[in-house]
Amino acid sequence: MRNSSDVIIIGSGVVGNSAAYYLAKRNYSVTVLEKSNHIANGGSVRNGGGVRQSGRDKREMPFIMHAVKNMWPTLSEELEMDVEYYQEGNLRLGKTDTHERILSDLTDTASACGLDVKMITGEEARTICPFLSEEVTSASWCPTDGHANPMLTTLAYYRKARQLGARFITGDGVAEIRKVRGRACRVITESGEVYEADRIILAAGYESRNLAATVGIDVPMTRWLMEVLVTEAQPPMFYQMLGTAMADFYGHQSTHGSFVFGGTSGFEETNKDNGAPSASSITAPCICRGIIKYFPALENAKIVRTWGGWIDQCADHVPVISYVDEVPGLILACGFSGHGFGISPAVGLTLSEMAVDEKTTIDISQLRYDRFTAKI
Repeated sequence: MRNSSDVIIIGSGVVGNSAAYYLAKRNYSVTVLEKSNHIANGGSVRNGGGVRQSGRDKREMPFIMHAVKNMWPTLSEELEMDVEYYQEGNLRLGKTDTHERILSDLTDTASACGLDVKMITGEEARTICPFLSEEVTSASWCPTDGHANPMLTTLAYYRKARQLGARFITGDGVAEIRKVRGRACRVITESGEVYEADRIILAAGYESRNLAATVGIDVPMTRWLMEVLVTEAQPPMFYQMLGTAMADFYGHQSTHGSFVFGGTSGFEETNKDNGAPSASSITAPCICRGIIKYFPALENAKIVRTWGGWIDQCADHVPVISYVDEVPGLILACGFSGHGFGISPAVGLTLSEMAVDEKTTIDISQLRYDRFTAKI
């Protein structure tokens, strides 16, 4: 059948595309369905590009540590496209005693998971990055963290998956998932097309919640707007991934020379442009005021563009990567809460293993969908 494959993936973001690649690489037939006319029209290409292990929930650590050790360093060669991966470390910065306590707690959690991360003084941080202001009094430092280009990474997975035979259908949103004899194996699109597969991977960001509901499953997520700005190109200055204790901004310098910074203003829940993921006039100035206090050398850098994208924010800020006992055939990959890009290679690998009933390289037991079930 033309619309039959081994696996259907709903969502052509970096997670869906990476899963498609790892499945196609092993000669499984894959159909990827994307509502937008373009691949990766959500948070996958609208994020700060962090490939960080530090500052994560311990349940995510196995994924990011595996990806950083075994996947990111050779990803450009494997996908035959430069994804602009830099492993120059991560400085998470603090200016107050409260910031230092937050950073210390995060560092202790990461260290307990086996990560090489430590607290350093402001002076030590300025030795690593001389452009830091004197206001910085403490920092956490993880030398194996880094960053990459989200757009190029998502595109590289897409391109390589297609070369290996994966089929991508864009511009036709999924209306519902259907069960046949109790098993999820059929997807109906808004145009009425019917697709069938042995396994369905649901990786459609916040839209995953409505689609999971068509088979009676709920993942507690909300939609949160993330905004990013890009500066004009600057001379090479520093290539560490940067962040702050309060996460008021984060970012890095790109290969092109521009700085990419993300952040928040506190007005993210305000509905703008009828719910479209549109950058506001409030957030960029708010981010810039914070940046200047940490990096005064960037004071005169001009912003050339801004953008916004939706985050599928899970109730406990940790993703759901899970089989669904009540709906055999369905695999959930959603609720990444803005943490999905860095772990996407490991998540794609894991989903490819799950889809063919193999033991996963990384333990997924802590990310089950039913962890939210009420306890009696």
